[in-house]
Amino acid sequence: MNLFVTGATGYIGSVVTEHLMRAGHALTALARSEGSQALLAQRGVRPVRGELADTARVAELASAADGVVWVATSNREDVDAPAVHAALERLRGSGKTFLYTSGVWVHGDTHGRGDEDSPLDPAEIVAWRVPVERRVLDTPGIRALVLRPGIAYGRNGGIPAMFAASVRARGAARFVGSGDNRWTSVFIEDLADLYRRALEAAPAGSVLIGVQGASSRVSEIACAASLGMGGGGRIESWPLAAARAELGAFADALVLDQEFSAARADRLIDWRPQGPSILEELRRGSYARASAAPAA
Repeated sequence: MNLFVTGATGYIGSVVTEHLMRAGHALTALARSEGSQALLAQRGVRPVRGELADTARVAELASAADGVVWVATSNREDVDAPAVHAALERLRGSGKTFLYTSGVWVHGDTHGRGDEDSPLDPAEIVAWRVPVERRVLDTPGIRALVLRPGIAYGRNGGIPAMFAASVRARGAARFVGSGDNRWTSVFIEDLADLYRRALEAAPAGSVLIGVQGASSRVSEIACAASLGMGGGGRIESWPLAAARAELGAFADALVLDQEFSAARADRLIDWRPQGPSILEELRRGSYARASAAPAA
């Protein structure tokens, strides 16, 4: 397919782009800067200068493609929602695919193991995503798909990379709150495979959670990061009130307690993650290797 991708140079989007190109899809992507434009072209993606706030350009690119893979987010409702809505209006009745990236934080605390049908009680920072999801799924005449990934890890990036910064700065991996809450997570390569499989095979209207394995307590994740990044297993709690003063609503999302099943993705599109667990990746994988590498 000829696909229009948003967020193609971001942490998740760059890996998704690699997997889609490897599968033979032709990609066009927004580039906010000359650097992004050059990087996309180097990877074989057709870059188009623009940004989400340019809703007319976004709608034009969406309508010219066979499908849209929406990975970008500005984390601002006033930017993201109008851009998504503009693209959807142009696709209305076309039968084309629109795959939207949301996330498991829209469920809030799961109070046990959840799935795609669990109630939505979003963390404040992502509350605006819920009506955007609904707009995607309710747009008539398109093949609408919504992905809700867990916390992505791997390639020394994503939220887990925050632990490396705290080990360097404080000598310990710092986490928000008590550390008793659980994170549900997904290896970045497996997540990119979920995008490809969903794009190619998921039924219209599918909402799919992307997580792998059992959830891990945040204190255990921090300890694994500390061991892998030279902190000797030292960890440090950051009281929620103090973290909230610096991180805002992001701090509240980091203390959510969540556990999910990805059985629907397995059943519908044969998605079976193969990558290392978050604990293994932090102890011995890309994060540990990056920390051990000599400074340039």
